[in-house]
Amino acid sequence: MSQDKSGYPIMGESNPLHNNIYGPPQPGFGMPPPNYSQAPGGPYPPAAGYGQPGFPQSAPGFPQAAPGFAPGPYPQMPYPQMPYPQGPYPQGPYQQGPAQPGFPGDASAPAGSPGYHADGPPSYYDNEEFTNSGFEDKTIRQAFIRKVFMVLTVQLLVTFSFVAVFTFVDDAKYFVRRNPWTYYVSYAVFFVALIVLSCCGDFRRKHPWNLVALSILTLSLSYMVSMIASFYSTETVIIAVGITAVVCFTVVIFSLQSKYDFTSCRGVLFVCLIVLLLFSILCIFIRHKILHIVYASLGALLFTCFLAVDTQLLLGNKKLALSPEEYVFAALNLYTDIINIFLYLLAIVGRSRE
Repeated sequence: MSQDKSGYPIMGESNPLHNNIYGPPQPGFGMPPPNYSQAPGGPYPPAAGYGQPGFPQSAPGFPQAAPGFAPGPYPQMPYPQMPYPQGPYPQGPYQQGPAQPGFPGDASAPAGSPGYHADGPPSYYDNEEFTNSGFEDKTIRQAFIRKVFMVLTVQLLVTFSFVAVFTFVDDAKYFVRRNPWTYYVSYAVFFVALIVLSCCGDFRRKHPWNLVALSILTLSLSYMVSMIASFYSTETVIIAVGITAVVCFTVVIFSLQSKYDFTSCRGVLFVCLIVLLLFSILCIFIRHKILHIVYASLGALLFTCFLAVDTQLLLGNKKLALSPEEYVFAALNLYTDIINIFLYLLAIVGRSRE
């Protein structure tokens, strides 16, 4: 038995093992396919043509297909031939819909509008509602608070140094009492510097002129406070300084740690300040010790509340907050609060010791 190249026996040959098991090979196995042209009866005729599919054979106008006919050309339907007729389509440029204001393609949008861009989509930073001012950044906020308290510390050291000089040096006391006009000069300088720093926002944010104006204000107010303190005894001044330090330190720490929002009460405090000013006019015409003590007590209480509000303005997590650029204005607020508390406490202690 012959084998092919792979070692398998060639189909169609007699295999002794296969013959023993299955018997001799049957016809049709291992034989070449039959040639139908050699079948009995002769060659078959070629396939006959068929009629148009989908049409009846006896339809009028169509040739009938009979067996033995060659397939003829099918009749063509009257479809339009190329070129196809062109419809009245509008030619470009096509009409554009109404453009949204502030986007590219809107010729009516002003050039200075936030969304106007000639070659791109509107920028994220053109919308002022989403600008980030740094309030959420704890590092910036903590640096702002440190800067404010550093400036405030320098102001208080200068002021109470003046107070110590005019309290313990007798020559300074005599100079102040012989030259009262210096008080009015310092008051005028203080008032001008206060108006400039409070009303001119661009000026108080411009370095170093903001620090220059703050220094002038601090020196003028320090002279005024030391001149007022020179009319009281040394013990009275020391007691007032001690009470002021304890009260201010307590209020600042409480305001920094408290969850209550004192900034929401700022409007009420301004109304109380106006009432206090009217009360001070009454005290000018009515000279009475008890009335003056009541006035000084109300003033100390009111500016203690102002100190709590101005302290929370530094934090940035309350209803009202100051920008980190306003460190001069923040230091000015805290400084004037503490000085007013000191002056009212000095009046209370001085009147009580008379």
